Amino acid sequence: TDTNPTLSLSGGRNGVKGESGASDDDLASEQMSHYSSTSENASALEDATGNSRTYPSTTYLPTHPSTTYLPTVHTFAKTRQAALESLRQAFSSRVLYDFLTERRITVADSLERCLKKGGGEEQAAAATLFVLLCVQLGGGDEAEECFKMLRPLFSAILIDRGASVSARQSCARALGMCCYVSAAEDGEDLVRSMGQLEAVFMSSYPNREGALPAAKPGHPALFGAALQAWALLVTLCPVSRLTKVVLLCPLSHLPKLQACLESSDVNYRIAVGETIALLVELGRDIDEDFEVEDSVGLCVSLKGLATDSNKHRAKNDRRKQRSIFREVLHYIEVRSDFQEEKIRFGVEGIYIDSWVRRRMYDAFKDLLESGVRHHLQFNCLLRDIFGLGAPLILDAAVKANKISRFEKHLFNSAAFKARTKLRNKVRDKRADVM
Repeated sequence: TDTNPTLSLSGGRNGVKGESGASDDDLASEQMSHYSSTSENASALEDATGNSRTYPSTTYLPTHPSTTYLPTVHTFAKTRQAALESLRQAFSSRVLYDFLTERRITVADSLERCLKKGGGEEQAAAATLFVLLCVQLGGGDEAEECFKMLRPLFSAILIDRGASVSARQSCARALGMCCYVSAAEDGEDLVRSMGQLEAVFMSSYPNREGALPAAKPGHPALFGAALQAWALLVTLCPVSRLTKVVLLCPLSHLPKLQACLESSDVNYRIAVGETIALLVELGRDIDEDFEVEDSVGLCVSLKGLATDSNKHRAKNDRRKQRSIFREVLHYIEVRSDFQEEKIRFGVEGIYIDSWVRRRMYDAFKDLLESGVRHHLQFNCLLRDIFGLGAPLILDAAVKANKISRFEKHLFNSAAFKARTKLRNKVRDKRADVM
């Protein structure tokens, strides 16, 4: 038999079944990823009475009224990775605070084991899942307790040059996000985390001769992840710290980030450009007359990237780069306001009206992916961060008047046909078009 201890998200071991903290209606309302192992050691059998029997090395998460079993502690790495992916989808698509609060240490222990003994892909998946756990726990004392437990592992993997690049990249994001949601009020943790992230992305800075170092495979993605995580933490810094990071020339990152705009990796260039805009915005908040030291040279670089048409770059990369750098150039050169964007979810919405709020929203969007709107509706942590207040409770009348998906489909189809007829009429050669 398998001698590995069984991780049960219900708090039990060796397959002891527990009850879900979420209602059946809520859990059945959205389909989640289900994983079934074909391994003899990780199979789940259900008898005629509905009682489940599990073998050792299995764990489950209630994603449906009928329990799903997920082997997160298993001999085979692929099985563990598949289980971590299933849990990631579950954590990102639903709010499971009540269920996870009592089981946080059990889950954190399992993820710690994956980080210590797993390969690169498994470490990367475990680090991402741990961030989701902190977001689920709401960033309170429970999340801070778990973060204190795993923080040394994140730091060790991040600075380990022999570790997998994907694992280091995921740990960079985890360090930034977990510090943001779980240790925002701890100034010592904040400074330490920023220093560790700086040590990573500063490796991309130009040398004394002004030349950028040769990029190793995967390193631009690592530098970009560390830079974005650092930029997120910068938004929490007090004015005294911001003055050193942004305004004081010897310590300011702006001149060296400007040189990194020449990087060969499009995603890293975009991360650098957005970070420059964020730092300039923070600098102007401190001093209205703040200007970048070499503003002319910066604008020339930004203008070149905003109009880049090199054929050796992919069309989508060029389009994405031009769009971002047009915004950055307009903000820095013209000193215009940020181009406001509204994100709708349910009957609510939030306004992205600054580079700071964009960095905040993008960080959670990258983590939660398609589940970000659900969490904005129901996750108290995100609602607090974006100033939305307590989750709305819609009365029956509002829900009854809500248009169904089928009705919405019929309406869109009719509107599409009407637009097509109108356009065909205008496109007709016999039509008089002024």
